[in-house]
Amino acid sequence: MEKELAGKTALVTGASRGIGRAIAIKLASLGAHVIVNYTSNEDAARETLSGITALGSTGEIIRFDVSNSAGTASAIREILSARGAIHILVNNAGITRDALLARMRPEDWDRVVSTNLTGAFVCTQAVLMTMLKQRWGRIVNIGSVVGAMGNPGQAAYAATKAGLEGFTKSVAREVASRGITANVVSPGFIETDMTAVLPEKVRDQLLAQIPAGRMGKAEEVAGTVAFLVSESAAYITGHVLHVNGGLLCT
Repeated sequence: MEKELAGKTALVTGASRGIGRAIAIKLASLGAHVIVNYTSNEDAARETLSGITALGSTGEIIRFDVSNSAGTASAIREILSARGAIHILVNNAGITRDALLARMRPEDWDRVVSTNLTGAFVCTQAVLMTMLKQRWGRIVNIGSVVGAMGNPGQAAYAATKAGLEGFTKSVAREVASRGITANVVSPGFIETDMTAVLPEKVRDQLLAQIPAGRMGKAEEVAGTVAFLVSESAAYITGHVLHVNGGLLCT
């Protein structure tokens, strides 16, 4: 797939670190011009951009909070005005506000939904007309294994990730005839800053549930995204592709 994405513009939300950074760098390695979205940490976003330029590839950073619908739509209009097209959209931005349901604050529920689910809707709607006109597009939404299996203390997060699956399947059915695919990549437990701080006991309990015996790597998720945006996956749409080491077998 070397340089297969040359001439394509990709927008990756939440790309300043972790899985989003790995996806941005992987797409850049295949020749895409990658727009690195971030919400607050400009230094981290610039680190992602440095990883892109180190490959001899091109990219740029752009700040907007996907939970701010008006601001997000405006930012994407600016990108389209400057670039002419967005060929690939990866809705990766997401947050957690973990709490048992009985103690969950309504404002935390709303924040998770507005970022993880409504944010994906706004970004997708903003790029869709251009994709329809160019008769080509790739939309990949980053889900989670907890969207399929649930997890105590993560009712809001799990609900948004399950919602992404239904959203993606509906979009896929709407746009397949125009050369646009929409899929979900659903990671299990991945080595990120978030999992790195888990207590050893909790980590051991998680690993005991994973047949592969280890956590995944962000680069493994990125490789899956790269496949789904490639021409090799042109006939795959409305699919949920699990990357979880056997934690959930479907």
